[in-house]
Amino acid sequence: MRLKKIPDFKTEDEEREFWAREDSTQYLDWKKAERASFVDLRPTTKSISIRLPIYLIEDLKRLAHKMDVPYQSLIKMLLVEGLKKQG
Repeated sequence: MRLKKIPDFKTEDEEREFWAREDSTQYLDWKKAERASFVDLRPTTKSISIRLPIYLIEDLKRLAHKMDVPYQSLIKMLLVEGLKKQG
C-alpha cells in the first residue's frame, strides 16, 4: 500500500484536528514504528494574566522561598494539586 504524505501544519491545533479526523495507517507504516522517549519535552504553555490580592502574592512568594522554588512554579504546582483533588 502506498502511504499518503503527511501535510505541513501551521499550528499544533491544526495538526491535532488533522489526526483526530484522519486514519494514521494511511500515512504511517506502524510495523516500522520504534518506541521514542522525549525526556526533555516541555508542554506548550500560554501566558495569562490573573489579578490576585497583594497579600496573596506575598504569601505565595514567602512559601515559594521556603520551598526554594520560583513563586510562579509554586502557583502551577498548587493548581495541579487542586485539579487532581477535583478528580
